Amino acid sequence: MKLNVIVDERALAVDVPPHMLHEAEDFYRKMDSDMDHGWQMGPEFIEKPDKVQRCQIAANKLLTSLSAANETMITLMAGYILKRVPGVTGVRIDTGGEMLHTELLYEKPLSPPTTTLSQGTPRLQKLGKIEAMEQAGKDVTKVYQVGKSHRFAVRDLKTGEWLESGPMQTEQEAYEKRMQAYKRRLDELTGQKN
Repeated sequence: MKLNVIVDERALAVDVPPHMLHEAEDFYRKMDSDMDHGWQMGPEFIEKPDKVQRCQIAANKLLTSLSAANETMITLMAGYILKRVPGVTGVRIDTGGEMLHTELLYEKPLSPPTTTLSQGTPRLQKLGKIEAMEQAGKDVTKVYQVGKSHRFAVRDLKTGEWLESGPMQTEQEAYEKRMQAYKRRLDELTGQKN
């Protein structure tokens, strides 16, 4: 199994042998037991880290292991994330000291449920405002830097593929375009297409 790890502008794939996921289970249980007592995640102390927060903690350990070039720990932490969150394909690790900003990445979108019209044409079922905001946040990435330009990506609802924006000179321009894309996706999910 592979976990794609994105740190700033670098991306790498960590290979985790399937047997390691089974063999490391005692180690992973010990990690869970340690986290059961709460964890300092950046400026915040989280008393009961949930599944995603536990993976954010593991991703932070992975980042530390990358800095130390500790291959074993890199593989173990990638394995923890893969084992605890089925369907995860990658992680974008926050390097600014805010563990809670680390993102888990998934191959296929959690597609909004569809309904079928009497003619047999599938269409998106409307989502509530909160659900739609959460889904739109997953379907439109944050702005990221590629070389000297800024970009973002939007997940295609039909194919599940990521479509990257064109390059933009400033982060502000990319942010504004990203917000327009987010609003369009939100309108699609709530059924308010123009």
